[in-house]
Parts: sequence; C-alpha cells; structure tokens
Amino acid sequence: MPIEDLLHPFLKLYLQAPEWLTDSAARAYTLLPPRVRLGPAYDEFREQIVASRSLGATTHLATSKLEAALRWAVATVPAYREYEPLVRRTDDPRQTLARFPVTDKLDIKRHPARYLSSAMPTSRRLKMFTGGSTRNPMQFYLQKHRSRPKEYAFMQDFRDRVGAGPDDLTLALRGRSVPGAARPGGSLWRYEPIKRQLILSSDHLEQRYMPRYAEALARHRPAYIEAFPSALYPLARWLATHRLPEFTCGLRGITLYSENVYEFQMRLFRAVFPCPVLKHYGHSERVLMAGSMPDDDRYFFWPQYGWLELLDADDRPITQPGALGYVVGTSFDNAVMPFVRYRTGDLARLSERGHPQLPGYPACERIEGRLQEFLVCKDHRLISITTMGVAHFPELVAAEAIQYEQDRPGEVTLKVVTAGEPSVEMRKRIARAIREKTQGGCEAKVLRVERIEPTTRGKFRMLIQHLDISNYFGAAVTG
Repeated sequence: MPIEDLLHPFLKLYLQAPEWLTDSAARAYTLLPPRVRLGPAYDEFREQIVASRSLGATTHLATSKLEAALRWAVATVPAYREYEPLVRRTDDPRQTLARFPVTDKLDIKRHPARYLSSAMPTSRRLKMFTGGSTRNPMQFYLQKHRSRPKEYAFMQDFRDRVGAGPDDLTLALRGRSVPGAARPGGSLWRYEPIKRQLILSSDHLEQRYMPRYAEALARHRPAYIEAFPSALYPLARWLATHRLPEFTCGLRGITLYSENVYEFQMRLFRAVFPCPVLKHYGHSERVLMAGSMPDDDRYFFWPQYGWLELLDADDRPITQPGALGYVVGTSFDNAVMPFVRYRTGDLARLSERGHPQLPGYPACERIEGRLQEFLVCKDHRLISITTMGVAHFPELVAAEAIQYEQDRPGEVTLKVVTAGEPSVEMRKRIARAIREKTQGGCEAKVLRVERIEPTTRGKFRMLIQHLDISNYFGAAVTG
C-alpha cells in the first residue's frame, strides 16, 4: 500500500518541525522507491498520458473515462441516481452529460452526503478543504491512494515541459510560511529535502528582506521556480536592479500557479529570468487541470484528467472562439466523490485552435477570476489572499461563504455567512488561525452577515481592500 496518503495528515507537523528532524525524516523517506511512496496508480496515470499522444487515442481515452464516471455516478451517488435512464439510453457520453444538472460548491456544502458514493467505504476517503481564492470554503473527499498519485503524475507531466525532474532543486514561492521567520533575525527560508525545495517565506516580500533572500538563492542556486505570480513579482523587480547572475543564469524553467498572471508581470519575468515561463491552472477538488506551453501562453486542458465544458449563464455550451464562459468540469478517477458538471467559479475564453504537440487538448485564451489581492500586516508586510487560502482553515468549513475586508494595516474583518451566530470559541479559533497564518501580522474580527454581494459580473471577491496597496513594494500589481 502506498504511504503518501497515510502520511499526508502529518504534513503540517512536518513543515513546522525543526530542520534537524525534517532532514532525518526526509532521508528515511527518500530511501523508499517511488512505487512504495506513490503506489502503482502514479505509473498508471503516467502511462495514460504517454499513450494518448494522438488525437484518436486522446479522444477515445477521454470519452471512455467520461462514460465510466457517469455510469459510476448514477449507480452509486444519491444525487445522480435519478439520471440512470439517461446513461442507458445513449451510446454517446457527451450527449448524456449535457442532460445532467450543473452543480456548485453550495450544492455540495448543503447536502454533502448526497454526493458521496455509497459503494466506497469511509476508509477510502481522504478529507480535504478547498483553498486558493475561494469565497465558499468546502469540505470534500478525494480517493485515497489514487487522487493524489494522479495529481503527482499530471503535475510531473506539466513540469516535464520545462525539463524539471523530481530530483532537481526548485525554488518554492507558493504561500508557505517558514517557522521562526517572524522572530528578529529568524531565517526567511528553509530547505525541504523530500521535494527538493528551497522554500522562501511568502510573508516577507518587502524590499528590506530581499538581500537575505538573495543570499539563499546564491548559495543553493535552484534550477527551477514554482511560484504564485504575486509572490515572484516582488523578487523579480528587485533582481531587475540587483543582478544575481549566479542564480538567474542557471535557471531552466518557471511554473506559475493559483492566480491570474498579468502581462506586465510576464514581461518582467521573461526579462529577468532567461528561461521558459509557464502558467498552470488547477484546484483542490482535482476536477480539471490545464497549463501553458513554452511557446504558447494559452491554457491547454488535459483531457485525460477531467472533462471540460465552457457554459454561458444559462448553462448552454460556449462554441464561439473568444467568448467568455464559466469553467465547468466532470472529474475522472475519484470514485469516492465524483464531481459531475461542477462549476469551478472561474471564467475562461474559448480558443479557436489547439497546439500541434497536444492533440485533443481543449484550449482557452485565458482564465479569469483569480485576482492578486493582499492583506496588509501591521508591520506593512503583505500577505497574498491566495496564501490565506492555502491555509485550508478547517474552522471555516461551517461557513457558506466568507469575505475579508480591510481598512487599517494589521486589522481585518472576516465576514462569514453561517446558519447561526458563530460561537465565541469559533470566533477565537478563526482569529487565532489568521494571526498564526500571518505570523502575528493581522488581528481578525469575525462578523456574521446574511449574504455577500457579487460584483456586477456576478463574481465574488475574496477581499475588499480599502487600503492603497500600490504604496507597498511587496504588492506591486500595477505595471
């Protein structure tokens, strides 16, 4: 049995442990062969990707997986059992899928048991929480020993596009805190030996800290970067005027995650870092995954991973290139909680053509809806709202929706939509979680509200920021 999922619940403890302890644990872990760590599912999905290199093979595999997902859903998931006659009446799963309802986070939050497979034991469930910039925190389940190895397989296929292997040293700027970084003189970086990552604190992105980051980069010289665009941009601005060739000249690839990437940021990244810069799209629910190519900035969705639809406001398919639609996906390979026609909350523009190296991969010009937004700490550090999402606060699962609002540095109001008034203890837990995540930078007040208003485009903001963050070096989100 693969041990990756067995150890996953202890990840937070591992990342917070002293370095001498993590080094010892990592040495023992890395001695295990990949098949023991990830299990046979990892090799299975890697083989699927390699085998579907032609249009015919890709289309056949994707439609076969769609048909299997729908048959499993109607046979074992209460929310979909009434649609079983649809599956029996047609040979084309694409036509069948169009007859299913579109679901969203609130459907699953309000009736979670209806979306769980009755045929899978609880021992196969891996409890997860949505993260990123979502305003509807949700608890859901992946399939143990399958969902996460699948994720690793497709993520490695994405990293293959820039030549990054599992043993290459990578600079990680993806929302991780560094234990002790908030203490005077504390280290702003740490080396994580299992994934071979040099982790820089994402909570100290101001100019005064950059020389200390530079020391770590010059010393370790990572060959690749994995980052939130909002976290990499301050470093790139500093490197534009403080050259560090011992680091930048050895870079071979950059992959960006979790947020929209602005054109002015891409221009700077490509000016400072002489290597391919790729963009990734995915989410905690593991329904869809997409990524750009070294020669093409569009998003290409892996058809072997999940089934993509772009729908308009009336749930009709988008067919006109350039038209904006809601990103809706049907998951493959999660027998515990299959997602069928799941509205992700993101928007995308359909592209009229694919990529010659990716036959059968649907393409979108860009994906919208994941803004780069920041909380301002009392010491004027900036915390990406995406970083807050990475915390996966279990204290917020009971909330139907949340929204941060800030008027003063170091103080934030968290508005929550809940069935009843949050208890004093729940408010304390949430405030403590936010204080810890911001390393003492923000004190939070929890305010219950009846609803959170959408924007004029129907989107929901994770953060209402009344401060002018253009004055802060770390944010730097204007060209």
